[in-house]
Amino acid sequence: MKQYIDYSEEAKAALEADKPVVALESTIISHGMPYPQNLETAQNVENIIREEGATPATMAIIGGRIKVGLSPEDLEFMANTEGILKASRRDFPSAVAMKQNAATTVATTMICARLAGIRVFATGGIGGVHRGAEKTFDISADLQELAGTNVAVISAGAKSILDLSLTLEYLETMGVPIYGYGTDEFPAFFTRHSGLPVTCQMNTPEEIASALRVKWGLGLSGGVLIANPVPEEFSMDKNVIDEAIDKAVKEAEEKGIIGKHLTPYLLTAIKRLTEGKSLASNIELVYNNARTAAKIAVVYNSLKKQEG
Repeated sequence: MKQYIDYSEEAKAALEADKPVVALESTIISHGMPYPQNLETAQNVENIIREEGATPATMAIIGGRIKVGLSPEDLEFMANTEGILKASRRDFPSAVAMKQNAATTVATTMICARLAGIRVFATGGIGGVHRGAEKTFDISADLQELAGTNVAVISAGAKSILDLSLTLEYLETMGVPIYGYGTDEFPAFFTRHSGLPVTCQMNTPEEIASALRVKWGLGLSGGVLIANPVPEEFSMDKNVIDEAIDKAVKEAEEKGIIGKHLTPYLLTAIKRLTEGKSLASNIELVYNNARTAAKIAVVYNSLKKQEG
């Protein structure tokens, strides 16, 4: 893999020493927030992971090189450079072959984590089945990646712009466990409430890390989704956010926005419609997921060493 992958000094040292590492995506940096807020958020997320005893490894493709861990200069580049692609699984080979710059989605970050031997990944929210998918077949590649790649993804559920019920049905069909961290209800990104159940409620990093060891130890391949609700004080009122989402979806339909451009458009529209409250909630849930992921990674790493 040396012909494709570069490791940051920090990530390389941690992996060689068999220390806990948490993967991070870069789409949230290049496509999720404006500069410099995106850079500040990325730096804060990495620092939170370090404070919890793990090492951050933000993934990206820069000049065709797969980056496992970004230097401060790389983070600045991803945050403040125009024209960076948004690369999911289908775009991955061409982005590397053509020496392009690309931000990794949930799916491609999982691929990078697998290549690097990292088992835990923190993000904001996963992609899923879009509203109206029975006509458009618009289903995120994140779900297929969760079905087949041995990485645990800690998120505040799926983005609430999606059809959450169909998203959960898809994950159930693909055999992906959904563990609610301190909750029996699947969170809906900006809000803690969706009215939909998780597979199982787990209340400690130890319970989750143990379940991961059992799953993969039994040869049950595929990922695990850890549903970690946004903290109560930053959770938006469900009625308010649902109204903003409905308006944003209608706007997108009228403008003919589809495919991978849809999610960034909707998130930007929702930020406008909620007067910035949704972005504040987004940032806080990402911090919360990073903190939880680091705790799980530390315990998982300890269990792995104990079991040899």
